[in-house]
Amino acid sequence: MKKTIILLLAIALPNLITAQSEEELAKKLANPIASLISIPLQNNIDYGIGALKGSRYTLNIQPVIPLSLTKDLNLITRIIVPIVSQYNITGTGAHESGLSDIVASGFISPKDSKNGFTWGAGPVLLLPTGTNDYLTAKKFGAGPTVVALKQAGGWTYGALMNQIWSVCGEEDRPDISQMYMNPFVSFNWKSGAGITAQCEWTENWTQNSTTLYFEPMFSGLTSFGTQKVSFAVGPRINLVAPAEAQSKFGLRASVVLLFPK
Repeated sequence: MKKTIILLLAIALPNLITAQSEEELAKKLANPIASLISIPLQNNIDYGIGALKGSRYTLNIQPVIPLSLTKDLNLITRIIVPIVSQYNITGTGAHESGLSDIVASGFISPKDSKNGFTWGAGPVLLLPTGTNDYLTAKKFGAGPTVVALKQAGGWTYGALMNQIWSVCGEEDRPDISQMYMNPFVSFNWKSGAGITAQCEWTENWTQNSTTLYFEPMFSGLTSFGTQKVSFAVGPRINLVAPAEAQSKFGLRASVVLLFPK
């Protein structure tokens, strides 16, 4: 009997450890300021854009690197490097592709959450790195960014927000005053699988225009050898946008390489 119990424990214990590890990774992945090194590769495809029914593919490379500042505080660096290819956006038969402007954020955040609640705040920078005139604002921008969230059980809910103002750049380009808000709610099972509902709201104060996407996502965790990987997929529903920029249908699929400590 003892041998049978020991054998059952030997079989179950590794699976239990793996399940707990995947549950913890899923919770950290749902937290934008978790102490977890990750490299998300976010693929966005939008169709039927504007009067010309154009299309746009955007690959966002988004490395997240946490740095320890003190025994109580982390600095979470998040960089968004967009690579864009678009057709029939700027004119009939027109095609532009290349690197767009990079957005870099730094969140100072407490290492330990209180009752599942955590927050982070710091600067956000807009870098005019675009390689095509249609893919860059040609302005350097800066402003504040903040995130707050709560995790309880398998649930995570909160919001990330930033505001960018142009500081300098080419004078023939319009100034920038733009707010971005990303409220989100997600649920993760112990297996690491999860569902997320989020909105991406961009308010261009200079042009008095609003862009709003709703994105329900389904995600899961797996391993390739020792490499932990998360996959997520779901539609991008463009609820509000200027007529020349609104898309009829969109899709998001992401792959996230995870490097837990």
